[in-house]
Amino acid sequence: MHDGCSGQFENGRQVADKVRMMGFDVQPMPMPMEIHCKNCEKTFTMQTFLASCPHCEMVYAVTPCHAFDPANVMAAGVRY
Repeated sequence: MHDGCSGQFENGRQVADKVRMMGFDVQPMPMPMEIHCKNCEKTFTMQTFLASCPHCEMVYAVTPCHAFDPANVMAAGVRY
């Protein structure tokens, strides 16, 4: 079910699952974001709504409605 922009997520895995389910996982974000990886502490550019850190493969996800602020990006897990 689609909750529009009001959907609430408890963790990054839920966000990743939702983004994949809606088909946004490989779509480019309106504006790429610099993400500081919580796992390896390195920075990378997130260009799609679902992306992996190129250094450690930690997966990050954000819904299109919330892709305007890096604070909304959530970690889902390594190779999730």
